[in-house]
Amino acid sequence: MALGFTVLARIYSCSRCSVALFFCLLISYVVVGTSKDKINNTDTDTVHSHSVKPTSKLKPSVTIQNSTRPNVVIFFADDMGYGDLPFYGHPTSFTPNLNKLATGGLVFTQFYSSSPICTPSRAGLLTGRYATRSGTYPGVFRPDDIGGLPLNETTIAEALKPSGYRTGMIGKWHLGYGENGQYHPSHQGFDWYRGIPYTHAECPCFACYYPNAPCIETPCQPQFVDCPLFSNTTIVKQPVDLLTLEADYANSAVDFIEWNVKEGVPFFLYYALHHLHVPIYSGKDFTNRTIRGHYGDALAELDWAVGQVVSALESLSIDNNTLVFFSSDNGPCLGMKEFGGSAGLLKCGKSTTYEGGQRVPGIAYWPGKITPGYTPHLASTLDLLPTICSLAGAPLPKVVLDGYDISGVLLKNQESPRETFYYYPPSPDPKYGVYAVRYKQYKAHFYTSGASNSKCHDPDCDPGNFQVRDPPLLFDLHHDPSERFDLGGKQSSESWIRLLTELKVKFDSGMVWAPSQFDRGKNESYQPCCKSGCVSHFTECCKCDASEAVPEYFRSHLYHRS
Repeated sequence: MALGFTVLARIYSCSRCSVALFFCLLISYVVVGTSKDKINNTDTDTVHSHSVKPTSKLKPSVTIQNSTRPNVVIFFADDMGYGDLPFYGHPTSFTPNLNKLATGGLVFTQFYSSSPICTPSRAGLLTGRYATRSGTYPGVFRPDDIGGLPLNETTIAEALKPSGYRTGMIGKWHLGYGENGQYHPSHQGFDWYRGIPYTHAECPCFACYYPNAPCIETPCQPQFVDCPLFSNTTIVKQPVDLLTLEADYANSAVDFIEWNVKEGVPFFLYYALHHLHVPIYSGKDFTNRTIRGHYGDALAELDWAVGQVVSALESLSIDNNTLVFFSSDNGPCLGMKEFGGSAGLLKCGKSTTYEGGQRVPGIAYWPGKITPGYTPHLASTLDLLPTICSLAGAPLPKVVLDGYDISGVLLKNQESPRETFYYYPPSPDPKYGVYAVRYKQYKAHFYTSGASNSKCHDPDCDPGNFQVRDPPLLFDLHHDPSERFDLGGKQSSESWIRLLTELKVKFDSGMVWAPSQFDRGKNESYQPCCKSGCVSHFTECCKCDASEAVPEYFRSHLYHRS
């Protein structure tokens, strides 16, 4: 208890940290508790997450890196809402490791994902370009899609490799698989990969909660193959076991880091979590462990995985030479109710261009380099590629980028070079262009539409209500982040609407639309399968557990770490 309040007191004493942040963390601390005792919930007694068994401490037995180039770790959560974390206002989420990043790092209060859905948001993060430029629209890739992120697009991994970086990825790729794994991460700049090349929602469902409770909150996808777990380009398990998946990922991440430190190589690790996309799942140490229910359990498991990686950085004494960035691919799936997360005070959620669809958590952590606090400066996942290239001394790709170098915001508390943000819907169309434009604090909606992913108490969020907004809706997001009070009818707002309209026209006219990769069609035989010759009845045929194919330098930890 004393240690917890010492940490909280340190947070409170930081002049750049808000009092609100202090009380959010204090509430979280008190709610979760400090022992393994049960707490009295309204429906049932629920065990605290402190009862989760900690893994053994890493021993700093490897050679310490000797490099001036920083390591980079990006955590990319799935469908995490702006209001899901304690330091963004949630009163019952248990995230001690993310809280640590927040209190020791820079928390962005106006951070945006490039798209309100999975595939284009991931393309935006890795390339620094809107998905319309790469053809990764409309919608999301399925296991049988022929297309994928074009190989001539330059990812962060490809940008860093010429500068001596080793690159690794863990988790959800979702940028296409294609014929014989044509779009696999190994062909997009990653030296090492362990994960499922798409969402676990595009597979048949098995157990989601320990010990074997079914996935209850979303339809399964039995028409696709069982989820395959890849180690590099080899399928080592099909189907995956969701109950042990995050432990596998976290241990693999630690092994990847240790491998690079031992060899003195700077690294880039992209950890794309499957949490918190439906179907929600959680393993043995997390099921029924939090007072927030199944979603809270999954969030606690996500937080634990983050903690494992950060602890490894500390144990290996490289945390002061590693930039850690945490964010989410889009807003919460409100249509799944208590299984779908929270947008907090923001309007609507996933699959919409309202703030709840694209404003997401953003945390930058780099001890000794980044001054702890929070920032209202505008930034986006699009900015990560140019920022990381700047920090690593790597040249930028010779293409049009939609991101900015925000290293000055991170390291020097400078103003953000980003003043505008453009909002594309899940299915962009040149006929409409961007649905909304933000300039400084003002945002104009030219078109709006709800979505099934955002169905909630607000009728504007419901599916099937596409509307042309003429005149555009206008909101001052500094005063009204919930987008409740339209300023468009006021004479004093005419100049802002005129300016935002001009920005939209200029951006739309300058956009070069790449052909859609989704127009290339589908082919059932392109789905990843661990066995050759499975041309039909994939679910019955594609099953294996080839753990012996795991590389030697990972095998000792993947299945045997205590």
